Amino acid sequence: MRWVGHVALWDLRRRAYRVLVGKPEEKRPHGRPRCRWEDIIKTDLQGVGWVGMDWINLAQDRDRWLALVNAVMYLRVPQNLEKS
Repeated sequence: MRWVGHVALWDLRRRAYRVLVGKPEEKRPHGRPRCRWEDIIKTDLQGVGWVGMDWINLAQDRDRWLALVNAVMYLRVPQNLEKS
């Protein structure tokens, strides 16, 4: 999530930004669609209750983005490690 916030500040000319937010242009194989990076970010936002937020605009505000990153990281901590 920290890296995503960093890349969201870049412009469209940077390759990493295009990979992060781009949509594939070629045909995809049959079956279940693969997850994109953006889908995973939106799932993380839903997990911490930030549903419907535009994550690229959210990343522009560093303080709010850092709060989101910390919330997502706390969400992923295994339950048995929290009590230590």
